Amino acid sequence: MDTAFAKNRYHDAPRAADFTIDQAWDTYSAAEHDRWDRLFRRQRDVTKNRACAAALEAMNTLELSPSGIPHMGRLTDRLEKLTGWRVVPVAELVPDDIFFDHLANRRFPAGAFIRPEEEFDYLQEPDIFHDIFGHVPMLANPVFADFMEAYGKGGQRAMRLGQLHNLARLYWYTVEFGLVQEADGLRIYGAGILSSPQETVFALEDDSPNRIGFDVKRLMRTKYIIDDFQQTYFVIDSFEALLEACYQDFGNVYAEVKGLSDYDAHAIAEGDRILTRGTHAYFEAGGRKG
Repeated sequence: MDTAFAKNRYHDAPRAADFTIDQAWDTYSAAEHDRWDRLFRRQRDVTKNRACAAALEAMNTLELSPSGIPHMGRLTDRLEKLTGWRVVPVAELVPDDIFFDHLANRRFPAGAFIRPEEEFDYLQEPDIFHDIFGHVPMLANPVFADFMEAYGKGGQRAMRLGQLHNLARLYWYTVEFGLVQEADGLRIYGAGILSSPQETVFALEDDSPNRIGFDVKRLMRTKYIIDDFQQTYFVIDSFEALLEACYQDFGNVYAEVKGLSDYDAHAIAEGDRILTRGTHAYFEAGGRKG
């Protein structure tokens, strides 16, 4: 099936007021199912002993098998029994207010299209592999599931207060690019890392990035880059600690950080709990463009 048509069949599809669409699972081509299988097998092997225990366990429990693109309805049936979360198909990134409403009501909007072959290794736009392999396993963890619901409700408030840029950084450095300290060492739980073979290795094993202990206010003042590996990764001690840190009145946090200068993505700040001070060698060599 032509790649452009594969995307357009979703972008042009009828959508509900909440931007959900019909996944149209029967319309995936054999080539698209095969692409999922190859992505899945590669990432399953790369994340072994690198992903956090909760993610690895959920991949088995949810049956994220390599036998073709998952059917979101059947996947939802398994996930909902565990934590009450549902996976709903969308054509593309949804507006912020719609996104937060989904999360606040335990619905995760997942892109229905799969990346084209020419973008097999790297894709900026989240596709079904990023959303299902990266995000869905953590939604099977009860504590992280509660955190995601709270984030959705917090997003609705942040929009009213004009502090969405601060809250977006929390999502970026936890849900997308978070690391957790486990008994066997640092492990990955962020979906942006879990779905990327290169960043899975880089985030844990490269000397270039900083790895810093999680702090809400520090994180909300930290810029990030969207087209390369992260220059800093924030490390939580546990999902319980993450939830506890975020079960507070963020109005007070916003008031404290408002007007303060931001930290560059590579910066080390006074008071940081530094696990690894990065060499930044990868970035000084030009990063992905080098």
